[in-house]
Amino acid sequence: MIEKFVRESLAEDVGRGDLYALVEPSVAVRGHIIAKSDAVLAGVAYVDMLAQKVDPFEIVWRVGEGEAYRAGEVIATFEGESHTMLRVERTMLNILHHASGIATLTRRFVELCAPYGVRVLDTRKTRPMLRVFEKYASRIGGAVNHRMGLDDALMLKDTHLKTIPNLKAYIDKARTQIPFTTTIEVEAETVQGAIDAMQAGADIVMCDNMTPDMVREVVAYRNAHYAHIRLEASGNISLATVEAYAQTGIDAISTGSTIHQAVWPDMSMKIDG
Repeated sequence: MIEKFVRESLAEDVGRGDLYALVEPSVAVRGHIIAKSDAVLAGVAYVDMLAQKVDPFEIVWRVGEGEAYRAGEVIATFEGESHTMLRVERTMLNILHHASGIATLTRRFVELCAPYGVRVLDTRKTRPMLRVFEKYASRIGGAVNHRMGLDDALMLKDTHLKTIPNLKAYIDKARTQIPFTTTIEVEAETVQGAIDAMQAGADIVMCDNMTPDMVREVVAYRNAHYAHIRLEASGNISLATVEAYAQTGIDAISTGSTIHQAVWPDMSMKIDG
């Protein structure tokens, strides 16, 4: 899957061929990728695939996948043919920019939640056709992937619940239809809604758009009556508010902002000499 993604990304940029390569013969070059802002590095697995199988060249990483780096630091050095390096430059940098932006923002959320033992989860709010790539970057930043798609867990959101007259009856029936190992998660916007979901047999309850005080009420009820049920907080949670939610006793916090609000860090490729 990584190889297919990298091949298609490069093909998108090259089109019918790099016009630069028509003018002069290729020559051996060396160079480096230099950071122009602080970030967490991600995208190494994809660039390695580019370098090893898709359009080969030699690359040596000075910063490892998932490691923080500072502006001015050399991230990697490379050797290859000039035609190759100038052909892959934008694809390589786009991969590193995009993945590192997600990993960097994710790491900030993770560091705020870690003292409380709360896991950060990503969501399905990903760009079309980029879910695997963006969730990979999220993992590099320290998050845990939530659902990859509709087929790996049954989540009943507010829109689903509008179509379900009896939640317990629905969950009981679902247990006979979905795979035995599949979890059922129910979204709740009120404390009573969360209680109802627990009583109906949910495995996970998402406290959606609740205040931290409301989440504490849900946690207290869960601890007293349904200790096996996992609780997740979600909905407009930002860097400014995430720690308040992490302090509630929740098990996990999910946020799409680690992906759709991530800003690309700056870096560039330079040819030596």
